[in-house]
Amino acid sequence: MAKVLIVAEHDGSALNPSTAKCVSCATAIDGAEVDILVLAADTAGIAAQAAEIASVSRVLTIARAENENPVTAVLAPQIAAVAGDYSHVFGPSTTYGKDLIPHVAALLGVNQVSDIMTVEGSHTFKRPVYAGNAIVTVEAPESSILVATVRVASWPATGGGNAATVEAVDGVADLPSHTRYVSLESAVSDRPDLQTAASVVAGGRALGSEEQFDLIYKLADALGAGVGATRAAVDAGYCPNDMQIGQTGKIIAPGLYIAIGISGAIQHLTGIKDAGTIVAINKDEEAPIFEVADIGMVGDLFQIVPELTAALS
Repeated sequence: MAKVLIVAEHDGSALNPSTAKCVSCATAIDGAEVDILVLAADTAGIAAQAAEIASVSRVLTIARAENENPVTAVLAPQIAAVAGDYSHVFGPSTTYGKDLIPHVAALLGVNQVSDIMTVEGSHTFKRPVYAGNAIVTVEAPESSILVATVRVASWPATGGGNAATVEAVDGVADLPSHTRYVSLESAVSDRPDLQTAASVVAGGRALGSEEQFDLIYKLADALGAGVGATRAAVDAGYCPNDMQIGQTGKIIAPGLYIAIGISGAIQHLTGIKDAGTIVAINKDEEAPIFEVADIGMVGDLFQIVPELTAALS
């Protein structure tokens, strides 16, 4: 029977939705027993949230002062120390997981499987390659522990209502002294987080300037949506790079995605392929974005967007 250990992602107080999505992936393995590992300075609140996720058998906790901040070199040895009792170790394919999970795989001496989007068997998965233009089937050896990241945009969050047991474990490991936490600088916004927002409004280079990008913010605020952008808009300085969506940015799966002044380059489409309804506004009726859009509006965004914002307001 498969025993899956999922490394919880959190901000020190709240569990990230990516954890429940990893559980959804793990439960797609027939007969899998799923545990969640929480590493923090104070694990109580986070562990309680994890225990509510459906299909979770146990929540394991390692409470150490060194775990107050998510430093990969500190967390990975503790995860590797606990992983010996498991057949699988999963983490989210987010910034957090992409940094941490490869380190865990290296400590365990195995190759990592990246971006699981479909489970075909206990050790057989499908994942995207070539910017999502192709899907490959990956089969990992069953003779060793399988370490993988889960493409969270491809999985729904598992529901709640559970009451899993919470157990403290030692996770005894030699922690490095050459790597230490210095500081964290991150953007602060009152808008929904881009990767978890139910609706997202995004703008492209066609906006023309940072000032004109304000049209995107106003429409997003009228919808209560998150705000994103193409790489071209970010490179042009219209908005910060933490808003970038696509192959080299964030992979999102909102229920509603509104693309404004976005042509639809394949690198961008990779980031929105799992969106529910895609709405495109572009003056070029031949733009590739219309090939994937559920609703398309051909016209001047500088006229359409203010009218749409006014109607919603």
